[in-house]
Amino acid sequence: MFKFWGSQEEQVRPSQDVSTQSWYPPSVSSSRPATPGSTSSNHSSSQRLSDRPQSPSHVPPAEAAGIISALKDKSVDELRKLLSDKDAYNQFLLSLDQVKIQNNLRDELRKETLQLASENLEKEPRIMELRNQCRIIRTTELAAAKEKLNELDQKKEEILKLCSPASLLQRLQESMKETEDESDNLHRQLLDREIDLGSFTHKYKKLRMNYHRRALIQLAAKTT
Repeated sequence: MFKFWGSQEEQVRPSQDVSTQSWYPPSVSSSRPATPGSTSSNHSSSQRLSDRPQSPSHVPPAEAAGIISALKDKSVDELRKLLSDKDAYNQFLLSLDQVKIQNNLRDELRKETLQLASENLEKEPRIMELRNQCRIIRTTELAAAKEKLNELDQKKEEILKLCSPASLLQRLQESMKETEDESDNLHRQLLDREIDLGSFTHKYKKLRMNYHRRALIQLAAKTT
């Protein structure tokens, strides 16, 4: 009589012998229950299997429990059919909740990917239009803007030169010299009687005040 897994009467040993009618890999076929006709071959294959390093299982306990729960109520004939019939195995596999969840997730991701790809394709004409606009701006408006910017930079440099401390001191010195020349000219007019004393006094006083004020500013600028 066929002994099912977990039976207290007999413990099934893993077998590396694969039936010629089975399409499963050795890792799956080795879990098939032993039959009386394959005792000797199972013994030798089990001995060879024990010499190989065993790879650890990566199936989570919860998923393994769900698979075992789905298999425990099946008859021996149904289990044998799963081992020998690929279509039956695939049908059973697709009926598992874990597989359904993975398939649904895959379908959702595929749908989202297709949607994103479709949206990107719809944006392609707009992208091409913007590229053409950028190319036009680069060749026309950008060139004019660069030229205008260069002009403004030159004006800025000129203004900065005029407002530099050395330039301001130079202009102050020139203004002092002009005031000094006006004072000398006014004094000569008085000597030549070209101007009366009252007008001379008023104008000369104003010129000398401007001269000395600028001289003090120049002295303060040089000492700081």
